[in-house]
Amino acid sequence: MIKPLFTVLLLTAGTLLSGTSMADEVQEKPAFDPPPLQLEKLARFEVDLTAPVWELGKTSDLGKRRIIPITGGRFEGPSFKGEILNNGADWQIVTDDGLAIIDTRYLLKTDDGALVYLQTKGYRYGPPEVMKDVAAGKPVDPSQYFFKVTMTFETSSEKYDWLNRAIGVGSAMRLGKAVVYDAYLLK
Repeated sequence: MIKPLFTVLLLTAGTLLSGTSMADEVQEKPAFDPPPLQLEKLARFEVDLTAPVWELGKTSDLGKRRIIPITGGRFEGPSFKGEILNNGADWQIVTDDGLAIIDTRYLLKTDDGALVYLQTKGYRYGPPEVMKDVAAGKPVDPSQYFFKVTMTFETSSEKYDWLNRAIGVGSAMRLGKAVVYDAYLLK
């Protein structure tokens, strides 16, 4: 017979305090597993990067800091669409081995007027010759390199309040003076 979860937790706490092994105290445990991840399409983001990049150089042992202004763009999905405002940036660090550590912050304006703050964090990396072409703005098959981000949101909009508790993930590609990524909500 499976013991109720609270009994297992109490026994576990008591076991830790008494110094006896959990195996001695509890023979059975609940058969719970974490729920599997599910993805729901949020939107395709097309982020314009038309302003000059600010190269700060090596600011720490981690790598070279560069700031890439986000100058506009669009996003569109089944229940979420609008424009990307000209006010954000990617506060990126590039390590000596070519890993780009993505850290963006920018503002979205939905087609119905709501403002949504978006922050992404992620990584872009690949073989040096491929990344050289990406950096030069040449067309590169996105399957030749890794470019993934996580996403968090903030808004005061009642309609989009669900975003305040959402975690998104995106699969991206760099296309010249733009980044395009498909974003999904983790369910």
